[in-house]
Amino acid sequence: MRPPIKRIATGIDVGTHSTRVVIMEHIKGNAPRVIGTGLSETHGLRHGYVVNKEEALKSIKSAITDAEKMAGVTIKNVLLSVGGVSLDSAISHGTTTISRASGEVMAQDLRKIENEAEENLTHTANKRIIYRIPLRYKLDNKEVLGDPCGLVGSKLEVKMFFATCLEHHLIDIVKIIEDLGIEVYEVVPSPIAAGQVALTKKQRIVGSALVNIGAETVSIAVFENDIPISLQVFQLGSTDITNDIAIGLKIPLEEAEKMKIESGSLLVKQKTSRARAKDKLDDIIEARLCDIFELVDAHLKKIGRNGLLPAGIVLTGGGSGIATIEDIAKAVLNLPSSVARPTALLNTNKHSIKDSLWLVAYGLCLYGFNNQKEPNKTSIDDIIESLKSLMKPFLP
Repeated sequence: MRPPIKRIATGIDVGTHSTRVVIMEHIKGNAPRVIGTGLSETHGLRHGYVVNKEEALKSIKSAITDAEKMAGVTIKNVLLSVGGVSLDSAISHGTTTISRASGEVMAQDLRKIENEAEENLTHTANKRIIYRIPLRYKLDNKEVLGDPCGLVGSKLEVKMFFATCLEHHLIDIVKIIEDLGIEVYEVVPSPIAAGQVALTKKQRIVGSALVNIGAETVSIAVFENDIPISLQVFQLGSTDITNDIAIGLKIPLEEAEKMKIESGSLLVKQKTSRARAKDKLDDIIEARLCDIFELVDAHLKKIGRNGLLPAGIVLTGGGSGIATIEDIAKAVLNLPSSVARPTALLNTNKHSIKDSLWLVAYGLCLYGFNNQKEPNKTSIDDIIESLKSLMKPFLP
């Protein structure tokens, strides 16, 4: 009897404040399970991009080493998440005429219009495309539900979603991973990876937005029909709330960070002073969160989705732990709002991942399993398909 097929996927999430590594094993017929995790404090990054390569390499290596020891495997290749302020998205269109006599749409027609959509992108100087997906096809001006291959028509159109990041930021972080002797075989935008776990399939289908409040950035990824339709990153985060508290209450940053997380009261003797300090703390936190959600609302208005996402807003990231955040988000955005509590993270055998801060690394692994291809299968299929299409006009 042949042994069951076992696959390994490793996700690396390099955040501004912490680096997380998850190693997962998938045996055919069983659910994927976590076999190793690694966590380290990140150094050498600012707003998601590398500012000190040596410091960044040491901190990333530390997390990888811990994950390898726990899993008892050596990491050879990884899926790497990319976030930070340079992450962006764009929509573009492509059109082609079906020239073959039969008028049948083939896979190469899809590749042709998708390449045209990429060529039609604007403002791409110094940027690298790291993710793409068709949002909609039209054949002879009629919308096609699903894959148009096999249908017959004369004019094929596509609306494409692209996620991009600054090329030199991507090169820097990939180079660090490769300097550790590890191949980066796919790069995935952080919000899209997190969406694999933080949102249910139903939420991704009917319409929802995943808002991640990180240390120095806030990202929003909007999903419809189980695919991302928009992505945006803002240059502020939960560290700004900490700084506001430190300035407003004239206390050290360490104490301000603790108060932000606990949303608790100051350790003072007088009851009235404590009450006033608590009110001021709440005002400071609410003011900055309102700033964040107003940016989110402006983006939703820009893409025509403000107040129009049935599954609402799902909050993740370190900043999502603030006690009043759901109520503030609901008030500003006029949408159902909740903090992500993915049950998928709770059942991972002895290697428990109960913290939503692991969403990206965990989601990367699942993304890898769902999109993994056999090394040479695609290229062979493409060749066969091309030959068939070339011969088809000459066949009876």
